[in-house]
Amino acid sequence: MSPRLRSGRLAGHARQRGAIGLMAALTLGMALVFLLVVIDSSRLYLEKRKLQSIADTAALESANRGGQCATGTTANDYATQNATRNGFTVVANTRALTVTCGTLVTNASNLRVFSADATKNEAIQVVASETVTTSVAGGLWNLLNGVPMATQTTVSATAVAALGPPLAALTIRSTALVVDSTNAPMLNGLTGGLLGGALNISVAGWNGLINTNISLLSYLDQLKLDLGLTAGGYTEVLGNTISVGQLIQSAINVLDPTHTLTGTATIVSLQALKIAAGATQVVLGNVLSIESGSNVAALAVNMRVFDLIQGFVQLANKKNGLVASFPINLPGVAQITASVQVLQPPQMSAIGNPARATAAGQDTRFGPNRIYVQTGQLRTKLSVNLPVLNTVSTLTNAVTGLVSPLLGTLTALLNLNLVGVINSLTCAVSCTSPFIQVLPPPVGIDIELDAASASSWVTGYTCPSPTNKSLTTATNTSLVNLRMGKIDSSSVFGPGPTPPTVVVAPLKVVDIGTRTCTLIVFCSNTPSVGGGLGLSANIQVGGASGVPHTYTSPNLPEISQPPYYYSYSTTNIVSGLTDPVNGLVPGLNLNMYGPTPGNENLLGNVIGGLGSILSGVTTALLNVLNATLIPLLNSVVNTLLLGLGIDLNQVGVGANLSCHSGQAYLVI
Repeated sequence: MSPRLRSGRLAGHARQRGAIGLMAALTLGMALVFLLVVIDSSRLYLEKRKLQSIADTAALESANRGGQCATGTTANDYATQNATRNGFTVVANTRALTVTCGTLVTNASNLRVFSADATKNEAIQVVASETVTTSVAGGLWNLLNGVPMATQTTVSATAVAALGPPLAALTIRSTALVVDSTNAPMLNGLTGGLLGGALNISVAGWNGLINTNISLLSYLDQLKLDLGLTAGGYTEVLGNTISVGQLIQSAINVLDPTHTLTGTATIVSLQALKIAAGATQVVLGNVLSIESGSNVAALAVNMRVFDLIQGFVQLANKKNGLVASFPINLPGVAQITASVQVLQPPQMSAIGNPARATAAGQDTRFGPNRIYVQTGQLRTKLSVNLPVLNTVSTLTNAVTGLVSPLLGTLTALLNLNLVGVINSLTCAVSCTSPFIQVLPPPVGIDIELDAASASSWVTGYTCPSPTNKSLTTATNTSLVNLRMGKIDSSSVFGPGPTPPTVVVAPLKVVDIGTRTCTLIVFCSNTPSVGGGLGLSANIQVGGASGVPHTYTSPNLPEISQPPYYYSYSTTNIVSGLTDPVNGLVPGLNLNMYGPTPGNENLLGNVIGGLGSILSGVTTALLNVLNATLIPLLNSVVNTLLLGLGIDLNQVGVGANLSCHSGQAYLVI
């Protein structure tokens, strides 16, 4: 090879080595720059991440502790304390923590944004910022663009935390029922009859149910477990058709999780109720109302086991349609047959968001987001046999005094000849004379009682702070109708959803007939020839509508605490049968009836104009009612209805309100 060719080749190799070196140098330089950018960016990312963590935890603690901006600086204090514990100390011109109170709103783009409002603490925004060394890459970029390079830059992070929405709870119940040996058999007959099975719970057992509380949260969790349900919420539990026996068994499992209390009176009573319930199936949501999506903390409401069970009992009776009939014996005073049927079960407890329940355009009583409770609606019939009335001399004497004036009036009004024209010769053989009988046997009075639901619902609330809050309700007290006379059961109870119209016939207090005696020895009576004196009643008491009440702190506990009860007094309808000043109240009628042609055993048309003649009997009868029937009915009726959560003297509505429910969570 020629020297020229050799030297040219060597020169080309040299030039290539120079180019490769330059490329290597450039590549290494770029790698170093990229490495610098990565390291620098990672440093800023870690700073940003650290600040975000500080802002998140500070916002969560401030919200969880109910931080305020309007009344003091607790929101800022709580956030600063949290940041300090996490190594972020506020330093002037270097580290800052800005805390703002406000609400969450939806903007035009349908995005949730924070809106500052120092008077509210529905959401708390925390901005954590820190001054750090300027990014090298950013500085070089500024130099290349002719912008002066700052040695420091500020990095910030923003977090917004909020607690759950406000939650309110209402609970309705009767006053405390104390069971003793006199009324325990009555409650056994009532409850067993409504369930459709025999029941024999002891006095200690009933009082154990009354004095034992149960957590709604624990109960629903246990019920989910017993049913094998896995859904996260409680909608499936409340909407499922479940046997009443299973509902009672789950209550047993909550109260006795280790099965070591099986011999106690309370557990024995629940076992007896479970057996009596049979296979009747119900929907739990018909007596417990919980707004869909409510935080589990809302279910921490406590209620009496007795209230829970009587809700199940009434719900079962509405489903099976049975009429509970049972005797009540009061030796020497009366024999009573009681019959009870549930027309509408109670809504014992309701939990929901008061903001949604009272929002503009919402019907607070009937709307889908209402927070509403009510007692059960019942129909009761008492057939009372009062043999003691036959021995009341004042009533007998008053009626005996009616003979002359009453016969004269009837003869004039009805053109009757009750005795006839009897000559002395005929009278020697057969004589006919007036015969008036007081309360002809059997001495029975039928009393029908319709107790409509007492109800209460949320109409407003305020929550400036957990210690300064209010909940406003409206309440309807129970409207009670009482009818008294002779009432056939077929007009009281029926199988359909709509109860029949009650038909009341007057109770015959005095029967006017004749007595015919032959040879003064052989006598026979002909009843109702001249009609009689009839007693009936149709009285309506109660029914106050929309009575307002506002619960305020400190008598407005958190959801997790026992409710605060406010009692609404009502008129006792049984005591209201008589007026100590004016005598018989309007609605209690004592009238004279003429005979019904061809059907003398029934009372005919009312005869007017007998007020003065009947005044003596009216006064005597009023005294007898006050002395015998009224005290008796007070005891029997009130005990019966108390056993089903209805009190004719008052209704108690318990309230709870939490301005925020559950733990705080990050929303932005």
